[in-house]
Amino acid sequence: MEVSPVMVGITAMAWRWRRFPFTPLAVWLVALFSVIIAVGGHYTYALVPLGAWAQEAFELSRNHYDRVGHFLQGVTPAILARELLLRCTPLRCGKALFWVVASIALAVSAMYEILEWWSALAVDPEAGIAFLGSQGDTWDAQWDMALALTGAVCVQLLFGRLHDKQLAQLERGAA
Repeated sequence: MEVSPVMVGITAMAWRWRRFPFTPLAVWLVALFSVIIAVGGHYTYALVPLGAWAQEAFELSRNHYDRVGHFLQGVTPAILARELLLRCTPLRCGKALFWVVASIALAVSAMYEILEWWSALAVDPEAGIAFLGSQGDTWDAQWDMALALTGAVCVQLLFGRLHDKQLAQLERGAA
């Protein structure tokens, strides 16, 4: 289940590439997010070796690899939303764009948490409840969404100017 949205997204990007190429920043972030998701999907997030190493090295109570994925779950949709909004709508850089992009990233994260909950309940209600509580943190969904929001804010603050430059280059290349 975790890898499916990434596969759909990559397929959609590849299908539309000739008419709507994305900036290098967006492509690199999608690639990074895809790797993080694929590794988590392969091992299951609680058992990813890198997270287990960090858990032991820093004496953490649990494997926090999933937190990296949720941070990037804010970063990647934020840059993609920012790119789509700047290229396809009259919205321009500024506070409104920043807020809309962060809101979209948070909405994507919240929808993922709801779908995860529904899926777990649909497959097997008892096992689903156990699965959702397997990290031992009753606030896991809230943490996940907070990290996604943090990722969306950070990527805009840290990479907004680079993204603007790449968008301008993309526009010049298309003209």
